[in-house]
Amino acid sequence: MFRQAAWDVRDTTRVAAFAALIAVLGLPGAVPVFGGAVPITLQTLGVMLAGTILGPWRGAAAILTFEALVLFGLPIVSGGRGGAGMFVGPSAGYLLGWIFGVVVIGAIASVGSERPRWWRTAVACVTGGILVVYAFGIPIQALVTRLPLVETALTSTVFLPGDLVKAVLATVITLTLWRAYPRAFSRGTNPKHPVDTDVTA
Repeated sequence: MFRQAAWDVRDTTRVAAFAALIAVLGLPGAVPVFGGAVPITLQTLGVMLAGTILGPWRGAAAILTFEALVLFGLPIVSGGRGGAGMFVGPSAGYLLGWIFGVVVIGAIASVGSERPRWWRTAVACVTGGILVVYAFGIPIQALVTRLPLVETALTSTVFLPGDLVKAVLATVITLTLWRAYPRAFSRGTNPKHPVDTDVTA
């Protein structure tokens, strides 16, 4: 397992950049699904990328930065939403799930290698970016909307195809960025050896 270097100014810049990226991914707006309380958004893609590129703890810092801005009222959640109400509404569980999800994504994606592997990155995005987020999002949505858990879970399957596409995109973007600019990643490389850009294994 790689060991992340100590926090420095570049890490603060990365964290801010990914918080901004997640906000920008909300600009296209939210797509309501069959009148559901939680719409489809692109912002989960940003969560996946924060985990695969920044790692678990810096990724979590990016999500917490984004959500702090939401809490303070910035309308940066898809659909121009923001404020403390986001954390007590139907989407509250998904926002909480992003924090735990990005830690799981970063932990899985970075274990055992200084460079990303396509299969590990994909597994990380599906496990942390979908399963963990759903594990928090669905029960809390059911609690807030007062709908049965099973009914809420079945309704939420409409998100699954889009989230799987986001996992594929996150994997492709992660591997492409590693080849083009490995310094963007918050993972250690041995300065005595050249960066290994083979991501096929």
